[in-house]
Amino acid sequence: MKFTKLILSLFAGALFFVSCSDDDAADAKRIPLGGYDLGILVLNEGNFNDGNASVSYLSEDFSTVQNDIFSIVNNNASLGDVAQSIGFYNDLAYIVVNNSNKIEVVNRYTFKKIQTITTQIRNPRYIAFANGKGYATNWGDAGNPNDDYVAVIDLATNTVNNTIPVAEGPEQIVENNGKLYVSHAGGYNYGNTVSVIANDAFLTAVAVGDVPRELQIVDGNLWVSCKGLPSYAADGPTSGKFVKIDLATNSVSGQLQFPTGTATTNLGNSAISGSNVFYTIGTSIYKSALNAASLPQTPLFGVTNDNIASIYGFAVNNGRIYVSNVFGFDVSGKIYVFDSGENGTAGTLLHSQTVGVGPSAFYFNL
Repeated sequence: MKFTKLILSLFAGALFFVSCSDDDAADAKRIPLGGYDLGILVLNEGNFNDGNASVSYLSEDFSTVQNDIFSIVNNNASLGDVAQSIGFYNDLAYIVVNNSNKIEVVNRYTFKKIQTITTQIRNPRYIAFANGKGYATNWGDAGNPNDDYVAVIDLATNTVNNTIPVAEGPEQIVENNGKLYVSHAGGYNYGNTVSVIANDAFLTAVAVGDVPRELQIVDGNLWVSCKGLPSYAADGPTSGKFVKIDLATNSVSGQLQFPTGTATTNLGNSAISGSNVFYTIGTSIYKSALNAASLPQTPLFGVTNDNIASIYGFAVNNGRIYVSNVFGFDVSGKIYVFDSGENGTAGTLLHSQTVGVGPSAFYFNL
């Protein structure tokens, strides 16, 4: 569904990602729990309506790569049409497959299929976990702005036992102290709120910037990446910004935006690592401290490899920046790994790799 959103809105979002572990020594001693442990899972959404979504595996040291691991492990089974996101819960991975209206549950280390969730799943987007339950955002009928919801999943049976109505276009969802926070980019329209869910019911909505998407909790605050309205929007354009929500009060407590007088600038992808936020504009990557007065106008570095036209997937982990390029949706895409500057020289290319069609997100199975 991300590809459809690209066609309709001419921009794409990606997920916030942070380092899963700073204890590299412990990781080095840990016995792998399966063939796809201690590495990076690359989610390839595939081409819309072609059913060629897949997942690729890349070991952390780049020595091992394997494409289409779901199909390989599960007797050539098809993952489906438009892989949207992955959520980890204990030793399971929940793969949200948007246009196939399902969630595939697999062992995150072996990728052996456990179960498929289809009932009350329609245009699913992202998934989070709280209080022993799963919570998956759904657009419902994408053309209907009034039927969007969060599906509540019983993790003991992997069945949906409740739905929570929410505003149009629920996207990313994160958990904090038993509450769920949902960004509303707006589906085929444009949203500007974050929903708060408590006790399996809508609690309140927090107004943020235009087109909120990525969510990341840092030190008791929820940071929301607001892309801004594009130039062709009826009320646009507007500048992107990062909005900070105090989770103790569910109110906006700060913003990180472009300096006054800056020409309208839409944000691309973004990721928080430590006390810094990394984000993209076009093919350039920027870095800003979360406590900065405003966003910088000079990039950390630009991505020029293979004449890359746009950055589609983006993540930051353990001193590395991960970027994907789709090369159109008819051929396999490519990922690039750069030094973030935290452990060396920013922009140094560490590795590049051809993966599946439409690589859009990175998940660190470490």
